[in-house]
Amino acid sequence: MDTYELVTRNAEEVVTDEEVRDLADDPAEKRAYVGYEPSGVLHLGHLLTANKLIDLQEAGMEVVVLLADVHAYLNEKGTLEEIRETAEQMKAQFLAYGLDEDKTEFVYGSAFQLDDDYALDLHFLEQATTMNRAQRAMAELQGDETAKVSHLVYPLMQTLDIEYLDLDLAVGGLDQRKVHMLAREKLPELDYEVRPALHTPIVADLTSGEGKMSSSEGITISMEDSTEELEEKVNSAFCPPTRDPEGNLENPVLELFEYHVFPRFDEVVVERPEKYGGDLTYDDYERLAADLESGELHPADAKGTLATYLDKLIAPGREKLLELRA
Repeated sequence: MDTYELVTRNAEEVVTDEEVRDLADDPAEKRAYVGYEPSGVLHLGHLLTANKLIDLQEAGMEVVVLLADVHAYLNEKGTLEEIRETAEQMKAQFLAYGLDEDKTEFVYGSAFQLDDDYALDLHFLEQATTMNRAQRAMAELQGDETAKVSHLVYPLMQTLDIEYLDLDLAVGGLDQRKVHMLAREKLPELDYEVRPALHTPIVADLTSGEGKMSSSEGITISMEDSTEELEEKVNSAFCPPTRDPEGNLENPVLELFEYHVFPRFDEVVVERPEKYGGDLTYDDYERLAADLESGELHPADAKGTLATYLDKLIAPGREKLLELRA
């Protein structure tokens, strides 16, 4: 796999391809980032973008993880002291998951977002951005939540973060696309350069195969889950072996194999009794997906194998959480 393929592996969208190819041609000392609001234990949504950060480190890039304490404060996730305590736990979990500590810089938003220059640039963006434009970029509201001024300021701050962290590449889930597009639109108005972006897919809800896996609703898998809890969740997952009328194989079990397991393991072994055909070994996702669709791989065997490999991935973070809480 060449550097460009590694950088863009499992990316749902690349903005723009030409800019990212230029980065891949010379990745040394280039800085990529993901911002995370410290709001709890890491789950597979966080870890999908973390997998991409690990790819970027392997490609030779430096990684910046923004522990967005001010953003979390704006989102009413607690006092700054409480939020920073959560952020330190998240930092430990990311390193336990596999980020290279020597190539990862963790930055609190409050380390620069309260400075005068940042505040003046933020006020400029507040003047230059219409309410409608800011609303299009802000995160979706939860339930019957009412929009507040802080919700509109939030994406403007995300735009400035890309400049103030001295970045070459912004990474986020596909739900961050609207923020990255706002940054490409607004940063030049401040005489700042635009940066390319990589967007990772949104993993579907485990039980339905639709929507988004979320810690706020439905079932998700987190570093807090025991082996038994993880197995129970995976075994109850939606896993149809057939394609929908549009020809897509919408299957959250396969998504987790594609985006979490195969990027981190050279091969995947499905252990089966000899009377059911014996073990199956896969060194790429496509063969496993094809065998599930053809019937060679039973959904129950796929789920059991997925649970085993996901448990291997989150076990170090689970142990770190227990250590921190002891």
